[in-house]
Amino acid sequence: MAFSDEIKSEARLRYHRGDAVAAIAEALGVDRRTLYRWIADERWGDAANRQNTFFVVERRIWQLTAKEGKTLLELFELERLMRIRERLNHEQEKKNSGADHAAEAASDGKKKRGRKPGKNDFTAVDPDELMTKFRDGLFEYQLALWDAREERTRNVLKSRQIGLTFYFAREAFVDAILSGRNKIFLSASRHQADVFKEYIKGFAREWFNVELTGGDKIELHTKTGMATLYFLSTNSSTAQSYHGDLYVDEYFWIPAFAKLKTVASAMSAQKQWRRTFFSTPSTKTHQAYPFWSGDEFNERRRRRNRALAIFPERAELRRGGTLCPDGQWRWIITLDDAERMGCDLFDREQLKQEYSEDEFEMLFNCRFVDDTASVFGYAQLEKCLGDLRNYPAGLAARPVWIGYDPSRSRDGACIVVLAPPTTYRGKFHVLEKITLKDVSWAEQAATIQDLCHKYTVEYIGIDLTGPGSGVCEMVQRFFPAAEGIFYTREKKSRLVMKAQAIIADKRIVWDASWSDIAMGFMQIKRVSAADGNITYRADRSEASGHADAAWALMHALAHEDLILPEVEDRCSYAI
Repeated sequence: MAFSDEIKSEARLRYHRGDAVAAIAEALGVDRRTLYRWIADERWGDAANRQNTFFVVERRIWQLTAKEGKTLLELFELERLMRIRERLNHEQEKKNSGADHAAEAASDGKKKRGRKPGKNDFTAVDPDELMTKFRDGLFEYQLALWDAREERTRNVLKSRQIGLTFYFAREAFVDAILSGRNKIFLSASRHQADVFKEYIKGFAREWFNVELTGGDKIELHTKTGMATLYFLSTNSSTAQSYHGDLYVDEYFWIPAFAKLKTVASAMSAQKQWRRTFFSTPSTKTHQAYPFWSGDEFNERRRRRNRALAIFPERAELRRGGTLCPDGQWRWIITLDDAERMGCDLFDREQLKQEYSEDEFEMLFNCRFVDDTASVFGYAQLEKCLGDLRNYPAGLAARPVWIGYDPSRSRDGACIVVLAPPTTYRGKFHVLEKITLKDVSWAEQAATIQDLCHKYTVEYIGIDLTGPGSGVCEMVQRFFPAAEGIFYTREKKSRLVMKAQAIIADKRIVWDASWSDIAMGFMQIKRVSAADGNITYRADRSEASGHADAAWALMHALAHEDLILPEVEDRCSYAI
């Protein structure tokens, strides 16, 4: 179910003023899983996002104050925003003065009880109460995953956004409290690992009013001992030194999977530890495919002159979790399967409007994409995946380029912020990717304007096809130099050729958690037009736009000349 921007903004404001997730869900009619996803994906708990809420409120107050002839509804809105601003200021004042009060209260408590309660303390949790909280609102397939948690290796191929990251964070948190076992969350980037962390912090806050402390390592005090939660990325140099139950999310979008498996094996080699891999599919050329399909196991048997094992077919794996010859417990959960087991979070017809047939099959029907017909193969795109936290320092302070692919009738709009290189044939870094759903032209333009306040913007490229012309006109009011890109066959070819050259030369990097960028590039195919000439498509039309993130990125990349000069740009520093 889609929610309006007003509902989402109200939820964010209530969260930042301290309302419980359950109370927000009840007041606004939003499913708690959806709220947790918003909190994690947009990192509402970060200090920067709390400050951004102040900025949004202040901006709207300024707009309404400056407007002449305000309507009655606008006056009511202005009054309400003033109250929200007052509450936010009050919360900040309390936070600033709260440290001394907390220290004093802790000291008093220590005197009265004889000891100071430990941080992240769950020693008094009642197991029955915990399990009641855990099971509340879970779908049938999530409960089935709980029943299979003792399997040595679970391998789940799943539909997009059916709540498995949410579920596995929930499972790990509860099992850590009950068993005292360490949990390790391994992701392609720290940004992606933080999603697990934000979910778990949300459960602790909602269920027990506990604010978890700790960064990439959170220690939980439980009745059965100390359980440590580790939130790591695949490029963590210390990853192999940890031991515990392992969770690897979206592993079909992690580069260099063979290396990841080596790291994973080191962390969970002892028989007491459990391993869980789960992901939407990418391509059969990905290094993880033999691990999923059983080909890796059979290759070992072949080298030992042993008979090949027979693995279950897709239909059997969709009927439920199945223990396979290599000891892995595999399960395929498509959108159909999730809906059959109680999931009611999707509007199927809207999804088919928003995604091409190939995208829908990959994202929601768990089909691997054939990238042999794509202009951009996964083997190339994999080399562009990085970790946002490991970017060179100072990129956000330099001039940036913005690429924008506008929203059509029902699909999403996408904005990317790109730090261009400072030297000849240097590297581009994608700093930010914003996806907008069901928002007006004015809001789309306002989002770009916010980015102009946040960064030193040097260039903006906007697709003029369909509604893009309206958004471009609004953007040009505050950024006159914004370039409207009108799609002709020649222009589209130049966009694709430029991106091909940059990707082939490994001159661009984006955070590995932004899988829709690579996914979008793989949707772009070379086709013959009616007159026999070659063009490119991703099932785009004025009514439906697809591969949005990839096209938005190409709109920004196109600002660099198609053919670079032979003389180096003499810049003061290099990246």
